[in-house]
Amino acid sequence: MTGMAETFVLEMEDLRAATAYAAACAGDVLAIFENARPDDPRPREAIDVALAFAAGGKRVKALRDTAWAAMRAAQDAGDGAPGQAARSAMSAASAAWLHPLPKATQVRHILGAAAHGAHAAELAAGDPDTGADHIERAVLNAPSTVVRLLRRYPPPPPGGGRVGALLRLLDRRLRDTHIEKDQA
Repeated sequence: MTGMAETFVLEMEDLRAATAYAAACAGDVLAIFENARPDDPRPREAIDVALAFAAGGKRVKALRDTAWAAMRAAQDAGDGAPGQAARSAMSAASAAWLHPLPKATQVRHILGAAAHGAHAAELAAGDPDTGADHIERAVLNAPSTVVRLLRRYPPPPPGGGRVGALLRLLDRRLRDTHIEKDQA
């Protein structure tokens, strides 16, 4: 995407919409973590702080702190479904820190919670089709404000293993599905 501006205006409402979407996606798989680690509140706290910001709260240090705490919970939980569910919560709190830089890496702030959530769901079910189904629900639940925001960024970069593949699938589906709706 040559010729793209170095930065653009990113309104607080854009950040709130992205964070609300990410928190909803993370909330869909939170039970995977909580069933495995019922005494660990860190992912729930990250989602709760993200939801408070999305509902009009200030963009405060607690977003970063709870994101880091959810990441540590993910590390403690390991690479399986509970760890991916905690990474989804970490991504929800991180969504509030999306930058107005037209870089492909920024897409993870918008779609990371959904991608980690889809991977958590497929690991929990032991079925890769579950991840694809989770992505389709994330497409259906994406508000147009999030899709418009996503379009301000280039598509996500290659790599990132299964989570990266799910992220790119979600990105393509959102851009394609909403283009089709716009043309209809």
